[in-house]
Amino acid sequence: TEDALPLLTTALSTVVPEGARPPGYSRFLPPDWRDRPDVRQATEDRMATLERVGARLFVERLRLEWLPGTPVAEPSGRLSFRPVRAPDELIELMTLVLDGTLDAHSRDDLTRMTPAQAAREQYRDELERYASPHEWWQIATLPDGEPAGFVIPAHNGYNPIIAYLGVLPAHRGRGHVHDLIAAGTNVLRAQNVPRIRASTDVANAPMAAAFARAGYRIFERQVDMTWR
Repeated sequence: TEDALPLLTTALSTVVPEGARPPGYSRFLPPDWRDRPDVRQATEDRMATLERVGARLFVERLRLEWLPGTPVAEPSGRLSFRPVRAPDELIELMTLVLDGTLDAHSRDDLTRMTPAQAAREQYRDELERYASPHEWWQIATLPDGEPAGFVIPAHNGYNPIIAYLGVLPAHRGRGHVHDLIAAGTNVLRAQNVPRIRASTDVANAPMAAAFARAGYRIFERQVDMTWR
């Protein structure tokens, strides 16, 4: 709104050093926020104000939740699962799945670094910091032992989560994502957790559909804005 613009401008000039990029802005919203006139108006007003000082919409994400008692799909039998043997093995697979990724953060990383650099940074800055057992991390293999994908169940200090999963490009389009989600869910379900959280971009329709099929419901949406 017009009243908020001077306040925001003053705040940015006070706390952000000259020439530096302001921090991103995130807002957590109800799943149906566009269908609720009051919530939609308040959200769009804030976004418009941020756009006037140089911000832009970066991504909208679905925040998902699986609750105990929700059925988990039986394994298809096409894949076997084993623990990750070493960090470099996982980083190599993470590098491969960045080919054709629909994830906005990964696509942004790839504008500034190589896939190998992006995968190593994501491993270091996100996966490595989880205190939950790395033995939970699973690689999916075909009958001949070739990796087809991986899933990273974890605990982020607040909730059990599906932190990351990916199907290698050569094996996409065959429904392996459903076995990956089920395997990750089962690892966490075995810990008697009260819930499992996950998230994916709205634009990543195949992943959103796979989580929905696995019984994960949308409990919240997240709008992220960043500065150009």
